[in-house]
Amino acid sequence: MKTALQQLFAARRLKAGFSLVELLATVAIIGIITFMAIPQVSQMRSDAERNLAISRAESLNLAVASMIQTRGRTQASLDWAGGNDNSHYTLILPYLSFADATLSLYMPSGYSVNFPSQLDPLQKVVLRDATSTQIYY
Repeated sequence: MKTALQQLFAARRLKAGFSLVELLATVAIIGIITFMAIPQVSQMRSDAERNLAISRAESLNLAVASMIQTRGRTQASLDWAGGNDNSHYTLILPYLSFADATLSLYMPSGYSVNFPSQLDPLQKVVLRDATSTQIYY
């Protein structure tokens, strides 16, 4: 005859793990939560890229203002005249912190900027997304 302690140990040995149904239910719940979270992660990524593009456009605006203050309005306007966006970026590159060598590398993929054609009056750069829609910031 088994003692009460032996019966207790025998009962615990039989119930030591999880059943197959419990494991399948757990996996199904984790799968459903993951399926629901994927669109949110994708939206967060696109929002982060948009915020980065806006932040970099603001940095370009500050760099233009710094160039004007350093060189003087007349000299900066003369240097600025007749250039394209890449030449304008090259002019303000010394006034940007941690900037890439080209404008296309500096802006996040799918976003572009257009610099104003003249510096007087001073205007903000125009930020556009992949569909060429202007982003107001």
